[in-house]
Amino acid sequence: MKTIKLKTNIKCNGCISAVKPGLDAIAELEKWEVDITTQDKVLTATGSGDQLESRIIEALEKSGYKAWKE
Repeated sequence: MKTIKLKTNIKCNGCISAVKPGLDAIAELEKWEVDITTQDKVLTATGSGDQLESRIIEALEKSGYKAWKE
């Protein structure tokens, strides 16, 4: 199990709702949350798998959002 932290351009709960289906579809992703109260809008994800980080970034991009390493 590993924890990944990514900066995002997610701004509000509506944005979170937009990315939820894509992130929830990632089988290796155990838990995720976005702190929209901070300037960097950090997504914290816990899961396993070698490609987890890239799969998260890809899911966000398919929903029209971006994520990058802190």
